[in-house]
Amino acid sequence: MAMLRRLVRSSPSLSYSSLIPPALLISCRGLTTKLFVGGLSFYTNDKGLSEAFSQYGQVIEAQIVTDRVSDRSKGFGFVTFASEDEAHKALEEMNGKALNGRVIFVDYAKPKANYGGGMPIARGPPDPTKDS
Repeated sequence: MAMLRRLVRSSPSLSYSSLIPPALLISCRGLTTKLFVGGLSFYTNDKGLSEAFSQYGQVIEAQIVTDRVSDRSKGFGFVTFASEDEAHKALEEMNGKALNGRVIFVDYAKPKANYGGGMPIARGPPDPTKDS
């Protein structure tokens, strides 16, 4: 980290954000810049969602959640902004507006909950019991 600080100080054209991968910036930035968008039309795609929200600020990522089997939209998605102010402005302006013929609702994204839905852990046979 000290080397990164020295590098940024020595070159005024560099900044921390230009040296850190975008995915890491998104995870460090927190959920206040990520919005949940519900009530989307099944015909809305990632590009259309990004274009609709880009008028309120720099959209880092716009993603429609799709069903794994049918590859069809589930009717909701997420939009990540570059700053909290832009996200707040988009939330106020877009909540309750029509997009592709459907009224959408916008809220701050909530953290993922881990319900342990992965593969079960193989534990093997039970330990033998001692008979007395």
